[in-house]
Amino acid sequence: MYNVSVSPHIRSKTSTQKLMLDVAIALVPTLAFGVYNFGLNALFVIVLSIASCIASEALFELLLKKEITVFDGSALVTGMILALNLPSTVSWYIPVLGGVFAIVVAKMLFGGLGQNFMNPALAGRCFLVISFGEAMTNFKTDLYSGATPLAQLKAGESIDLLSAFIGKQAGCIGEVSAVAILIGFVYLLARKVITARIPCTYVVSAIVFITLITFAKGGNVTPEFVVGNIITGGLLSGAVFMATDYVTSPITIKGQYIYGIVLGILTALFRVLGKAAEGVSYAIIFSNLLVPMIEKFTLPKAFGNEKAKGESK
Repeated sequence: MYNVSVSPHIRSKTSTQKLMLDVAIALVPTLAFGVYNFGLNALFVIVLSIASCIASEALFELLLKKEITVFDGSALVTGMILALNLPSTVSWYIPVLGGVFAIVVAKMLFGGLGQNFMNPALAGRCFLVISFGEAMTNFKTDLYSGATPLAQLKAGESIDLLSAFIGKQAGCIGEVSAVAILIGFVYLLARKVITARIPCTYVVSAIVFITLITFAKGGNVTPEFVVGNIITGGLLSGAVFMATDYVTSPITIKGQYIYGIVLGILTALFRVLGKAAEGVSYAIIFSNLLVPMIEKFTLPKAFGNEKAKGESK
């Protein structure tokens, strides 16, 4: 008996479980710093988010009598990324509802891992922002009572860049420390889980277009403003952990560069022209929708072709 399948025929020791484990390990520094920075409330949110995602996937598959897939680690990673995007101040039901939406609506209803057309964790976050806007933008804690550094920059104020780089600032649990995010980035590069194409193209294009649009509006573009826009908000975490998602990003090399530029343009438009200071989540979600079209126009040309019968040479 022969096994017949469609090409390409590629064998690799890499598995979904191993890839997801690497991503989970890369996320640990950012979430660990979030717990250090915001306290046990942050740990509570992280645990609830992960538990909600894993339980939602398992229950969905049990009810529909499907194969249980939670052991591939994808639900774990979705829960960690969702928690990364949540404030430590949210009530318990918010990460729970976010996890259910991310897994059931954005992932399982479209066929499960590999079939979803947008990043499930970001879909969950956007759902929560729309449904619980006030709670999702409340970053006030015992240590931080003012606006986030990104909001301060948008208002034309100055920020402490060193504190922002380390992560001593208000914001979502896993997006505050540029140091921790870069540690995860280096780990993923070293493990060859991702390449630098999408993250670097995204960050560079975002800063270029944020600068150009701000300058066109008559805003004050300073080195502090440029650096601050890189290390504050969700730009770095989005570029490293979310824009590089295998399922919802282009597989072609040219497509990845185009994808990164589109991400940068949309982020700049949302940040500078939008009411809110942030815009990464929506930029990635919208760009996910464009991936099929990007791949269609960036597929490499076939090497040679066969003439149809009767066609002149």
